[in-house]
Amino acid sequence: MIPKDHLFDFMLIHADTSLIISQRLSEWCGHGPVLEQDMAMTNLALDHIGRARLLYQYASELENAGRSEDELAFLRDELDYKNLLLAEYPNTDFAFTVTRQFFLDAFYIDLLDKLSGSADSRLAHIANKSLKETQYHYKWSSDWMIRLGDGTEISHEKVQNAVDRLWEYTGEIFQPAECELGMMEAGVAPSYEELSDSWHQRVNSVLAEATLKKPQSTWQQKGGKTGHHTEHLGYLLAEMQYMQRAYPGLDW
Repeated sequence: MIPKDHLFDFMLIHADTSLIISQRLSEWCGHGPVLEQDMAMTNLALDHIGRARLLYQYASELENAGRSEDELAFLRDELDYKNLLLAEYPNTDFAFTVTRQFFLDAFYIDLLDKLSGSADSRLAHIANKSLKETQYHYKWSSDWMIRLGDGTEISHEKVQNAVDRLWEYTGEIFQPAECELGMMEAGVAPSYEELSDSWHQRVNSVLAEATLKKPQSTWQQKGGKTGHHTEHLGYLLAEMQYMQRAYPGLDW
């Protein structure tokens, strides 16, 4: 039987990642390159917020310490967050946003598919619901990778720059934290080695179709899962948490 603290930490890794990427995507609201994509990114953000809520609710029950989903989301300090570093990277431009989303979607589409058959029925239910949304997310981001990469000279240059810059944040995805190793040993979560193979196959296929070059560097960033973040997260949290910290217990 898997320890509750492992399951709790696992929930936080993916709840925090969904919450932070939703905040990044929501920053595009009203600023998208065209109205249709402005709305698309807003819908992506809403899907991630919905996923984060389900995961925080489960985490709150597992912790059983009286902290609500809102408190887990908005009243923790920077070092308490366990999100992937990739999720907190700034939007920069549309090409960076698409590339960041694509790298995450290519991971989550397979992780959620595996988790939908998890021995933990609550987790399996959350994964099954989220998978349907992620299939759309992956189609959106992979289509845009191809459109930008195989588009104009400028769009190709911008998305190649994004791939080169963000690549060093992708390795962390498949470096399992202690809680993830415990989940794998208990048969509740899939092998991250298998997920890595699947992710690379997906990414290599799309990059090839987009006429983009896969970076050769093997050096990778890490730390998000254990609370060590980039300088960007503090600024993001200051904005995201302002209302809840300024007006504690605010009822939406």
